[in-house]
Amino acid sequence: MWTVDEHLADVLSAVAPLPAIELQLLDARGCRLDEDVLADVDLPPFDNSSMDGYALRTADTVGATAEYPSVLSVVGDIAAGAGELPAVGPGQAARIMTGAPVPPGSQAVAPVEWTDGGSGTGRAADAMGAAVEDEEVRVLRPVPEGAHIRRRGSDVAAGTRVLEAGTRLGPTQLGLLAAIGRATVKVRPRPRVVVLSTGSELVQPGEPVGPGQIADSNSFTLTAAALDAGAIAYRVGGVPDDAARLRAVLEDQLGRADLIVTSGGVSVGAYDVVKEVFESYGGVDFRRLRMQPGKPQGFGRIGAGDSGPGVPLLALPGNPVSAYISFELFVRPVIRTMLGAEDVHRPVVRAVCPVALRSPAGRRQFLRGGYRAADGVVEPVGGAESHLVGALARADCLITVPEDVTELPAGSEVDVVLLGG
Repeated sequence: MWTVDEHLADVLSAVAPLPAIELQLLDARGCRLDEDVLADVDLPPFDNSSMDGYALRTADTVGATAEYPSVLSVVGDIAAGAGELPAVGPGQAARIMTGAPVPPGSQAVAPVEWTDGGSGTGRAADAMGAAVEDEEVRVLRPVPEGAHIRRRGSDVAAGTRVLEAGTRLGPTQLGLLAAIGRATVKVRPRPRVVVLSTGSELVQPGEPVGPGQIADSNSFTLTAAALDAGAIAYRVGGVPDDAARLRAVLEDQLGRADLIVTSGGVSVGAYDVVKEVFESYGGVDFRRLRMQPGKPQGFGRIGAGDSGPGVPLLALPGNPVSAYISFELFVRPVIRTMLGAEDVHRPVVRAVCPVALRSPAGRRQFLRGGYRAADGVVEPVGGAESHLVGALARADCLITVPEDVTELPAGSEVDVVLLGG
């Protein structure tokens, strides 16, 4: 029998990060960068206003108050995206919108709230000396130099490194890449994981459940877990215990899979055709592990040939709790390795268990638990049986009891594998 650590080490030694590819930005969501990204431009790319208001010279507002405002002539309007800008001279201001470029000659922006809104008018002369109506704005307080101006390069300076290799690309990182003008990016792609559940007793949720049948929950649990780990996941509904049908499904899925995960059919039952089919490919090893639940496991590659070494395959037990715990311990680290992630394993903490625990000799037991981070306490949720999906849904961690321990008194410290989040 293999230990948990031996099996995990064997599995991880056979996988590596997927080759880097260039992807469009939205296609790269959830992937990790395979390059450092340098900005080719300044952000903002030009001085611009952070408020709706008036661009002006600060000297013209010295001593301004609501009772004795500074009265300035309005020389033009500047909207976001404007190309030609009016110059602002002494005693003048330009109405400006948020995000619009700051005009030459101006030193600050007075928000609309610091003015009378520009409703006043005065008298001026045109180039021929004729009297014309001239719009004015009254500024009700002094405006300090640089007020409400976003300076060019104040966020990102051209030539600086904005994202490091290994960074996971989420919404804000993709937005930054778009802002600096990147349309594509070099990333480690998300592995494509095909999840396949086997068993003639399985029916799809929503369909009538006949005698001896159960709804297929494993494919949903494991597909969701693969997505949570960062993969692109494809769920294949229950495949009956028929060797020809299983082989046909596998052949159909090989072309789109970087990893295949199955549940069911790995024990010693007479109808466990999974082992029969996988062994016919060669290179798949079925083994027993010193753990509970999840003793029977399968690992190897299928589809090897001239085009490559084949697709890694992990065959998990069929009991729902066994399948999920096996996924967390073995499949998730494989997916994270393929992603090129640094955090391959779930975090493990020490906690106090206020109840006594029993465990079979020679097996590492993984009990479902509820962890209270505030006081560092963990308590079992449900029993140790591998069919208790109700208890599994309430658990947020796994309580680990080592192979050489059969009893732990109440108040003992235990290792806790944190799930989710």
